Formats: sequence, C-alpha cells, structure tokens
Amino acid sequence: MNPKYLAELARRAAPPSMPRSQRRRALLRMAASLAASVVLAPLASRRTWAQPRFNSYPFTLGVASGAPRPDGIVLWTRLAPEPFAGGGMPPENVELKWELAGDQGFRNIVRAGSATAARALAHSVRVELTGLEPARWYWYRFMAGDAVSASGRTRTAPAADAAIERLRFAFASCQQYEQGYFAAHRHMAAEDLDLIVFLGDYIYESSWGQNHVRKHNAGAPYNLAEYRNRYALYKSDPDLQASHACAPWLVTWDDHEVQNDYANDRAEDLDPDFLARRAAAYQAYYEHMPLASRALPRGPDALLYDSYSFGELATFFVLDDRQYRAHHACPRPDRGGSNVVEVCAERLAPERSMFGGAQEAWLRNGLAQTRARWNVIAQQTLMAQFDRKQGPGQSFWTDGWDGYPAARARLLNDIAQLKPSNPLVIGGDVHCTWVADLKPDFDDPQSPVVATEFCGTSITSQGPTQKQVQAALAENPHLRYGNGAKRGYMKVEIRRDACTVALRALDNVRRADSNITTAATFVVENGRAGFVAKT
Repeated sequence: MNPKYLAELARRAAPPSMPRSQRRRALLRMAASLAASVVLAPLASRRTWAQPRFNSYPFTLGVASGAPRPDGIVLWTRLAPEPFAGGGMPPENVELKWELAGDQGFRNIVRAGSATAARALAHSVRVELTGLEPARWYWYRFMAGDAVSASGRTRTAPAADAAIERLRFAFASCQQYEQGYFAAHRHMAAEDLDLIVFLGDYIYESSWGQNHVRKHNAGAPYNLAEYRNRYALYKSDPDLQASHACAPWLVTWDDHEVQNDYANDRAEDLDPDFLARRAAAYQAYYEHMPLASRALPRGPDALLYDSYSFGELATFFVLDDRQYRAHHACPRPDRGGSNVVEVCAERLAPERSMFGGAQEAWLRNGLAQTRARWNVIAQQTLMAQFDRKQGPGQSFWTDGWDGYPAARARLLNDIAQLKPSNPLVIGGDVHCTWVADLKPDFDDPQSPVVATEFCGTSITSQGPTQKQVQAALAENPHLRYGNGAKRGYMKVEIRRDACTVALRALDNVRRADSNITTAATFVVENGRAGFVAKT
C-alpha cells in the first residue's frame, strides 16, 4: 500500500490535535481495519478448489441457521477436518454445495446451489437465502467432495402481517466449557421450538471456577488462530451441534467472546493493543455464527444489533451492550473492568450509555414504531437494579446496568412514554435466574412497573449460592424470584393473550446425561406488566 496514502489515512484518523491516548486508540482501530481489508480482499480472487478431497471428515463443527426473515434464512457451516489445529484446510478457497428441502428425507429439494468456503474466513460459509415461503420448516445440508454434512432444520419467520397464535423459543447464555457438560443443549434440541436466542458468553476466553469436568485445550486466546481454535473446541460438542441443528438462532455477544469485563475499546487489564485482540475475536465470532453478511467485522467494529419480527405476534430487538458502552465507572486503581462501589459520582453521570447514542436512538425508534403484540428486548445481563449491600446504604456492581443507571432510566422512561405493547426484557450473564419488575425509578415505591424481566440462568457457568440469592431478594423488592442453584435455560411460549416462561433446570450439570425438569413457571398476561402467576 502506498506510504503517502497510509500517512494521509493516519492524519485523518488521528489528527495531531487529538489527545495522545485518543490518537493511539484511533491509530490502532485504523490498523486493525486495514488488516481486515487485506485479509478479506482475496475472498473473490483466490483460486477455488472445486473438487476437494479430505483426509478426514470436514464437517466436524456441524451446521447452523439463523437470522430468520419471512422470506429468508442464513445457513452456516465450516470445513475443519482438523478443528483444533486451525482447521487443517489447504490455502485455497473451497467450493461446496448446499441443498434446502421441504422434507427431512430431502426428496423435495426446494433450492440448491454452490458457495465458497473462503480461507480468509477459516473456510466457513454462510448461504443467505431469500425468496422462501414464510413460516415454513425447511431442512438443509452441505456437500464438499465426497463428504456430506449432518442435516439441520430451520424455519422462516411468519409474514409481517400474519396473525399467528403461538411462538415458542428458548433463551440461554454463559456456557463455560470446563464447568459442566452441555446437556442443556441436548434438551433444548428436543423441545418443540421455533427459535433459540443466545445472549452471550458463547465461549470463555479464560479458565476459572472449581471442580472442572473437562479442560480448555489451550491458554487464553489473543490472536485470530487462537480464537478460531477455542470456537472449534466448543462447537465440537455434539449437544451444542444438536441445538444449532434443531432451529434457527438469534445471537449476540457479551464479554467473554473477547475478554472478561471489557468495555468498548478498553480492556480489563488496560492492554494498549486491545483493539487488535477485539478485531481477532470479532472475526472469529462471525466465522462461527449464522449471522448475515451485514455483521461482517471491519477490523474491531461489527454491526450486530438488529430487529426480527414474527408476524403481528412478536418483535425481537437484539442488542449489543459491549461494543459501544462507556468505560466502567470508578474502576480499581490501574485497572479497567468492573468494581463494586458505594459512592461513585461517575456512575451517575447522565451521558453514560450501555448502547451508545446511535443504538439508543435506533431502539427508541423501534419501540415507537412497533405494532407487535409482544416486544422482546434481548440483551446480555440483568437490567433490574441490584443493591448488593444489606441494610442501610447501597452498593452496586459496575459491569451491569447498575454501572449505567442513567441509560437504564432513559430506556425504561422511553418504554413508559412510548407504551410498546407488552415489553419483555430477557438477559443472562449473571449465572442466576431472576424475574423482576422493571421501573424507571427502583428507589421509589410509587414508580410504575413498565416491563417484565426474565434473566436466565447459565448453561454451565457457576452461579451464586442460594443464601446470596435470598439476601438479594430481601434487599430488592422488585426482584420477585431468584434461583442460583440451577443451570439450564428458559423456555418461552408467547400467545396473544399471555406469555408463559419456564425455568428448565438440569439435575446435574456435571453429568452429560443429566435429566432436566421445570423448576418454576411464570405467566405474564397481555396488557399487564409483571408476572401474575408462578407454579
């Protein structure tokens, strides 16, 4: 690349008048973006291997689908005959074929074609289909050389004006590989679901916790090859593959897809090269998820938030609360990341945002325009205020919404003023099931309940003790249910007159063959915020 051109790019990205710390971040962002353009430029021009032969089975990471629209769906796979060693693929792009059928036996082939598994994207491939029938089940598979993938089942969304009667989905998060088996995914795959929503911490970059049942096969990832191998380890799990293959997914990330407690361009350990690490992590995430190409990262930036409609019944607003958030308030000395604080004026600053100004405006506009009967805000963590101090006074953890109370108040006041029909907030992150009444002012007993929150437990990640949960319930009256003992997921059935949410809890996360039961069920009635029944 021409040196004069690079110098001009640098001058525009980081003018001399910019403060030194901001200039460094801007130059790192520019460098990562340029690196991405160099990597992705050969996608179309590199020689394609049209008749590949593999020494071992290449579809080791399964198949997936996602981003359902009324007329389309995204199909995904990745060729990786040696999944834990960078994939084990040749340097060429590889042509593979795909089929979409109207039946499980593939007797009725609806669509078929070829696609390129690009070396620059770890030989992953996504087929973005349009022109399909709404609200219809399809089956799909891929072929490369003599190898045929497992088949997956997927479903398009209903037409925008369709008066559907029911939508069934599950939501989950936080699957630390070492701390348990993915039995929850096996049970999720057996449910009669139209959709699965995953709310972050799909992988963990770090090893932590006690009594591990299995191990990461390497240390913490920092570069693209290491993140690819970490995803390959997780996606090699057969129960996770079954969950991906049973229904389309909607996905967003949290912190562990990159690094614990990162915020925007700041690392927990204040790593000056963090944006390069974030760029690698974001690319690996894209390579392994059934995301539309609009989410393709440009260096350390990726457009992930989006909305999805399911007829007149439900709209999902899937959010990104990591990439754009303000840095943590009142961190520990010489650290980024979270803290637990009692007095922290910075925490209360009105300009602090979890989503960034553009995403906040997008969500407010979406809530103003929605005509859906139920409106699901799918985000990463517990939204309700969570006072951690027993008795007089308050203390708050700054990585969650309590670190951004002005932003939370803006959102909940928007809901109160705009009155979208039946707002539901779903989240994860905290490894505990919480059901909460959401209010613009949690310290005012007269503040109205404007939305119902269901924060789900983790797939495997270890949670708080029940003693801690009971103490929190006593201190926070808007938290109406808590369960930190159980791992699993939340199953939701939305109908026109009510929404029913079930906590599906594993008997023992340390057993791959664990059974599952329904630990609690909650009902939210149409037109009434807050759950009205629990069994």
